[in-house]
Amino acid sequence: MSASTPPVTAVREVVARALAEDLTPLGDVSAALLPPGATAEAVLRTRQDGVVAGTTCVDEVLAQVDAALEVTWAVADGDAVAAGDALGHVRGPLASLLTAERTALNLLCHLSGVATLTRRFVEAAGPDLRVWDTRKTTPGLRALEKAAVRAGGGANHRGNLSEWVMLKDNHLALVDLAEAVARARALFPARTVHVECDTHDGVVAALEADADALLLDNMTPDEVRRCVATVDAHAAEGGRRRPVVEVSGGITLTTVGSYAGTGADLVSSGALTMSAPSLDVGLDVTSTHAP
Repeated sequence: MSASTPPVTAVREVVARALAEDLTPLGDVSAALLPPGATAEAVLRTRQDGVVAGTTCVDEVLAQVDAALEVTWAVADGDAVAAGDALGHVRGPLASLLTAERTALNLLCHLSGVATLTRRFVEAAGPDLRVWDTRKTTPGLRALEKAAVRAGGGANHRGNLSEWVMLKDNHLALVDLAEAVARARALFPARTVHVECDTHDGVVAALEADADALLLDNMTPDEVRRCVATVDAHAAEGGRRRPVVEVSGGITLTTVGSYAGTGADLVSSGALTMSAPSLDVGLDVTSTHAP
């Protein structure tokens, strides 16, 4: 299993919901008009350059619609493809193939779009700045979209609210930062404590509170450099551990490269999952066979 493969339980649940949405209450009334026993072959072909993700979702759609449907892949999640490339070939009952077509393509196109945009961010960021996703995901699709980010070469931030302690300005409206970090350590000693900082003074306060990670929010590259210098100096004093430094807020493909030389460790962007256009992939029937 590839590192970019989403959890099988998540794939099954998403596919089951998507098929129920498409087939309730009477099933595929158009496919029901086709001759029983007719079979077909079809090709999945991309019409744009991009990066593939979501092949396991296609596998699951075909399996849930009809176990007689078979797909042979020419690519795997994470592979770069060019417009016109054949991604895979499908064969089996014609009616079942047409019933499965849209659900399979919806997932494949969307997830490949996420992987494609992520790859562009990764390339623009360069080798020294790792690209992270966020929790700005489509409700119900988070595990699949985060797998697509991995397929594109990015990395996953926390998966949900249980994984890390994240202290943002709204959390600190009534609680002192140092007190909040101390309470987090007492209640959740195994959890990373991440603090959002939108000023240099906020960075200093987070360092004094002994945060594990800092999120530098909506800062310019020069502001980030200043904050990183402070972080490094703090770590050098007395051999303290250096917190992870993340840059976030308004990061685009155009601007992400300007943060590569700032000394930050990570850059995160909700655009990877919230703004990725779908990759245009079609399914074309290449031959049919009467019963």
